Amino acid sequence: MNKKSLGDAVRLPCGVLLKNRFVKAAMSDSLGNGAGDATRDQARLYEKWAEGGVALSIIGEVQGDFRYPEKPGNLVLNEDSDLGTLRDLTSRASINDTHVWAQIGHAGALSDPLISNPAGPSELSFDELKCRALSLEEVRALPEQFAKTALIAKSAGFTGVQIHAAHGFLLSQFLSPLFNHREDEYGGSITCRSRIVLEVIKAVRAAVGSEYPIGIKINSSDLLEGGLVEDEALELVALLNASSIDLIDISGGTYFPGAKASSDASANGPYFLKFAQQARKQTRIPLMLTGGFKTRDQALSALEEADIDFVGLARAMIISPSLPNTWLEQGEDPVFPRFTSTQPGGVTAWYTMAMTALAKDDSQTFDTQLQAALQTYEKRDALRRDTWRKKFTR
Repeated sequence: MNKKSLGDAVRLPCGVLLKNRFVKAAMSDSLGNGAGDATRDQARLYEKWAEGGVALSIIGEVQGDFRYPEKPGNLVLNEDSDLGTLRDLTSRASINDTHVWAQIGHAGALSDPLISNPAGPSELSFDELKCRALSLEEVRALPEQFAKTALIAKSAGFTGVQIHAAHGFLLSQFLSPLFNHREDEYGGSITCRSRIVLEVIKAVRAAVGSEYPIGIKINSSDLLEGGLVEDEALELVALLNASSIDLIDISGGTYFPGAKASSDASANGPYFLKFAQQARKQTRIPLMLTGGFKTRDQALSALEEADIDFVGLARAMIISPSLPNTWLEQGEDPVFPRFTSTQPGGVTAWYTMAMTALAKDDSQTFDTQLQAALQTYEKRDALRRDTWRKKFTR
């Protein structure tokens, strides 16, 4: 087998060619306007990443059902969407032969409780997380909902979609025994818990056609006691191998209240490399590994050690938006900030506000401290919740 290079072009099963192995992984950029619409700042952010040489950018937390948002800065793709602003976003994000995909999802039990009525596979009642159970009729309606969202994404100029089945959002909740206590055909064994995921893939493929890329993001593990474990995740990979998926994005962790995010870890190197090595034995579908890449050498090693096809970069692309071009030229690695103290949500808020500065071409002067970033982030979300309620309360 020829040695892999970061600059290799890779053809997906559907026939689409990605120009290199760099993917800007999905993040919740929180740059929607609070009414589910794209903004000029958001378009500029993804334009900068396209200029930086990435082959594919995935726009995170795109909702098809406004009733279950993760955050009030999410995009919403439905019959009321402003296709003009969306097409401005996708046209600017797709310069330089770059692909841009919408990560389509449903926050489920993790929906923002201030602007939603959270609902998941099963009723839950924890101190910081409560939700009702979706009815069987609601579950069976999910594949068609995802399919409609994918069709709108296609009409808005997105060159593909990624189905979000990771990080504790709805499809991930179905996969997890911590969230899923159902006793019907959608609960029980990992095969049954995977049923809705496979039905969503089938419906989306039928809607968008055979030549349109469909990816999926999955957890290698929920990293929570009682949650999805690696052996079950490998069974899911084997099930996905028989589907029409074009790219499997491997991540991990769950935004369960109080759980530590894998992205806040101080580990040196990609977080889920060993799982990716095992996943490769279960499938020949292209694999993407996301999380923990800090150096070019780590990216090169992962291509060989785990036989992955794409390197998913998230926070590294905030620090260095031209990182793909830099690494293709064998340039320097990004220098990540070090925080002397942290608080829940603080690091995520800092990177989110750093994305905002990047979108405004103001990164050079961005020196906000962690506490100030968190306060600004929370204040902006509060204002957008007001906008969300005015737009979507029916």
